[in-house]
Amino acid sequence: MKNTTLLKNYVFFLTEEIPKSEAHIVQSTNAANAAANLGYSSVLVYPRKGLAAFNPIHLARPFQPRKTPEILVKYYNIQQKLKVAPLPMPWPIDYIKSKFTDSNTIATKYYFPFHILSTTKLVHAWNWNFIKVAIKNGVPAIYEHHHHEDKQFEPEIVNHPLFQVAVTVADTVQETMIQHGMPSEKLIKLHNGYNSSFMIRQPEKAAEWRKKLLKNKRSHLVVYSGALRKFKGIDILIDVAALMPNIQIVCAGGNEKEVGYYQQLAKEKQVSNITFLGYILHQDLPSLLQAADILAHPHCSGKAATFTSPMKLFEYFTSGNPIVATEIPSLMEFKKTHAYAGGVSEVIAAWCEPDNPVKFAEAIARVLKTHPRKVEGYQDIINFVRQFSWENRAAKILSYVDESLRPPIIA
Repeated sequence: MKNTTLLKNYVFFLTEEIPKSEAHIVQSTNAANAAANLGYSSVLVYPRKGLAAFNPIHLARPFQPRKTPEILVKYYNIQQKLKVAPLPMPWPIDYIKSKFTDSNTIATKYYFPFHILSTTKLVHAWNWNFIKVAIKNGVPAIYEHHHHEDKQFEPEIVNHPLFQVAVTVADTVQETMIQHGMPSEKLIKLHNGYNSSFMIRQPEKAAEWRKKLLKNKRSHLVVYSGALRKFKGIDILIDVAALMPNIQIVCAGGNEKEVGYYQQLAKEKQVSNITFLGYILHQDLPSLLQAADILAHPHCSGKAATFTSPMKLFEYFTSGNPIVATEIPSLMEFKKTHAYAGGVSEVIAAWCEPDNPVKFAEAIARVLKTHPRKVEGYQDIINFVRQFSWENRAAKILSYVDESLRPPIIA
């Protein structure tokens, strides 16, 4: 019989080693951090490889929740309450390709039932196998699913009373999940959120960014933050820069290979007023967004436009700066006039059709005239975004979990 006094941990499970800059990792890390900020004993579990995985003490006791290391705190701007538990995955795990040497298999078949289960009250995972193992071992679970997949959800799992709720971020993915067997009454759509640190005004650091980035007497700074992928509209931004030589466009995000590719593409197109900064630590990103005259949210049409998660949109909102966005399905609800505590607002300054750099450039030019830069940001935009904090999202998800199955609040 389980000792219920030990069942306190709210376990978030990742299948990838961190830190990484991919959006889904940023999303899941912030989700765990938010639950910790609400007072739950939240533990972010992920694989650890390399030499550290051979530590015999860690192999003997692989699940040891500990304070989040400084490298992750800085990388994701995590607050101090979240704990982490890297699971050792020594060679040949993930080096020899087989079911029995796969880190996902090791985590679900060995680490979870023998080391994690005894102190776990609730599981929150983006990996279906981990959800299934949790349910089969008597642990309630929350499942997040953000992309279209052609697979059926097992009825014995989704209809199990311990399967509490499935969460997605797009209406189109919600529809696909229902078509593949997810009960509609157990499925909710919730937007991603923003880290509370983004709400802190940093005018001095913003001024430093502007001094550093505005080159050749250009007076207007347009900032993009996010993945450097063609479907995200980066090629469009290069063409916009060519059309608007008097503005400076800056892109934050992407790995070294992606940055190199787009730097070369801009060079080939003889475009000198677009800069690629690479990945920016989350502690430095708010001041960069606050430094902008305009924040750019381009996107191409196509399948990705139907489910892309507007995570950066909420980070954009926190800056209070005007946004130029592409009309894609996952953003269209923000085209409406929105009510907030202080009134109503068009929270996105301008819209344009996808795949069209000319229209995007025209929208930027228009907003530069209608929305002059304010060091303090536009307050109605800031007021609007308050509802989308990661903490509010975490609380909403937990409201769908049976009260008796929720982990205890410890702080």
